[in-house]
Amino acid sequence: MRDRLITELGDLAHSRFLVYLMGPYEAFDIERVLHSDKISEDLKLDTIPESIDFGTLVGSEADLDQDEAVLDLLLEVRDHLRTDPGVNAFLAIDVDVPLEEMDAATQSIEFALASNVVVYIVPEIGDNLGVGIEVGSVLEAIFQERENNTATQHEERVLFVHESGVRSAMIASVRERWDARIYAYDDRADLVKQVRLFVRDIARREQYGDLPHLEENSE
Repeated sequence: MRDRLITELGDLAHSRFLVYLMGPYEAFDIERVLHSDKISEDLKLDTIPESIDFGTLVGSEADLDQDEAVLDLLLEVRDHLRTDPGVNAFLAIDVDVPLEEMDAATQSIEFALASNVVVYIVPEIGDNLGVGIEVGSVLEAIFQERENNTATQHEERVLFVHESGVRSAMIASVRERWDARIYAYDDRADLVKQVRLFVRDIARREQYGDLPHLEENSE
């Protein structure tokens, strides 16, 4: 999957450093996740909150609906990262994997496990059950990878960054069950800064051997 992503996303200064950006910019197919035979039976879906009440998106144009506003935010972060520090940041919609080949839930898990960094961006938006399910399924896959003693240390590569003022049981679940790094941001500039610093920290840790290079663990 890593090579497929790198081929599709194109050449950059650091093409092989993949950053998968996720957020509630479109409806997630909950029924497919709940009934997919590709999701481990050990997935603790009952630990994922049923709803997330975030309020109103801050910093977007008034004429954008919620999905468009969140997508606009994620695209801005993606474009900043692809420019500086020049890493291969991407959204799921940037990759052409037909649903007939792989369902959306499995795609998210595979993209995450193939990436050097995984970032969940959660702005203040209205109710979105899908983001809770998607966060839970991907983080559970990473958690199970750690339990299986794989060498990629993906649990240390995950950043969950939410807009200041967001209060949700999901955030507590992310911290308590999966021990992911959690930051808050105030505006778009602060969001880009925090994600960029996290990406650079992971790259530095790979460079100095604190984290393994994914190339060493790929088939």
